[in-house]
Amino acid sequence: MTPEAMPRLIAIGETMMMFAPARAESLATAEDVRLHAGGAESNVACHVAHAGLSSAWVGAVGDDVFGHRIRRSIERHGVDTRWVTFDPAAPTGVYFKDPGKGVLYYRSGSAASRMGPAAVASIPLEDADVVHLSGITPALSASCAALVHTVFERVEASSAALSFDVNHRPALWRDGTAAPVLLALANRADIVFVGRDEAQALWGCSTADDVRALLPEPERLVVKDGSVGATEFGVDGRVFEPAIPTDVVEAVGAGDAFAAGYLAALLRGEDSGDRLRAGHERARLVLMSTSDFVVESASIAYSEITE
Repeated sequence: MTPEAMPRLIAIGETMMMFAPARAESLATAEDVRLHAGGAESNVACHVAHAGLSSAWVGAVGDDVFGHRIRRSIERHGVDTRWVTFDPAAPTGVYFKDPGKGVLYYRSGSAASRMGPAAVASIPLEDADVVHLSGITPALSASCAALVHTVFERVEASSAALSFDVNHRPALWRDGTAAPVLLALANRADIVFVGRDEAQALWGCSTADDVRALLPEPERLVVKDGSVGATEFGVDGRVFEPAIPTDVVEAVGAGDAFAAGYLAALLRGEDSGDRLRAGHERARLVLMSTSDFVVESASIAYSEITE
């Protein structure tokens, strides 16, 4: 990609330094722990780039060893990082993935939490095909919520498609406002991804059809139902695609992979069934690994976000 080229997809959000066991074992006993770049939006950008489509990640990191490592790591995947900024007054967030038990976050006061509307002031969002955000960003701080509002307003007034992954993180929403805020944002987006379990926890939806009734506005709504499959509601009506049977090592990051696979297929002009299958195929690779990002080469799956 030349410096002047406009990426087809722009993803905006926090990326942190992730520590994860090299194998599927607990942090309590693991002796081989590896560092990876991990963030919902940058994960999407990396997967889209590996699908052969141009993408960019917009975010802020600390002007520290982790921040510079993250940018190098993501850039090596072919992702445009020209709009990443380094904050000398705040650290890069970090988190620890404990397979089978969850994730431990240390992101309070991070550089990314200090982002605001100025972070995208000079970025031509309107010229991208897709601008992607998640429900994580508005929960990080008041300034991040203002950033999301600005992005929505600008993209809504353009020909670009606004993609939104609900990505509910209960620990980030301690004021109890998650349900109405995420519902309002989702109904403003063109493309929405949400897990059926998320929708049930947030809004009491039991089925994919319940979610569609609550979210009638998005042109394309994708409801993911774990190992069952995913349903798209859109111009082709209601389309269901079963999940690919997988031996799951760790689920964190699989939703980002699904969204990226789907968006890449959408950008290629593929139909609903193919889009959903592309999402499942990309998610399957991540489900079989302790990493948030995995590619497959010569029938061998391996992590690529390493130094």
